[in-house]
Amino acid sequence: MVANFQPDDNITVDEYLAAEASSQLKHEYRDGYVYAMAGASDAHVTISLNIGSILRNHLRGSGCRAYVSDMRVNLATRKSYYYPDVLVTCNPLDRELTNYKQHPCLIVEVLSPSTEAFDRGDKFADYQQLESLQEYVLVSQSRQRVDYFQCSPQGLWVLQSYYLRDTLQLASINCAIPVVDIFEDVELINN
Repeated sequence: MVANFQPDDNITVDEYLAAEASSQLKHEYRDGYVYAMAGASDAHVTISLNIGSILRNHLRGSGCRAYVSDMRVNLATRKSYYYPDVLVTCNPLDRELTNYKQHPCLIVEVLSPSTEAFDRGDKFADYQQLESLQEYVLVSQSRQRVDYFQCSPQGLWVLQSYYLRDTLQLASINCAIPVVDIFEDVELINN
């Protein structure tokens, strides 16, 4: 079971996948190392559910699928598996994969005080290795702010921040989400 591995243990992808299949806790895997996922706050879960619900309704009948929190993304080039808070894939190859996806066009992470630096840094750098990824969205739990990164045709990631009065434009799936809807029923946390 993954929970028995120590932070300095280097394990194979196959060992990780076998252990994760029987684990009651979720773990992320990055280049041989396993990291336990922390529990989520009420704000975190509500934000994820708000976004996931909006995306699910928007994508009906489109061939694209939205997933919330329990679906892994496999980054083969980094030998990594992450559990994004929300992901969307429109690639038919992902329909054949039942436990993870490899071709997301959109990934959303809800920032936690303990994971914000990683989500903005190394995890984002890892996600950028996905050729299919067009948009990366970071949502704060401590202020009503959404940071939206879009990959330009030149391969550069351009940042735009959105606030409560704004509408987030997701070009990859032609979806507009009022930021106020993202934060509906959310009590912001203090860092």
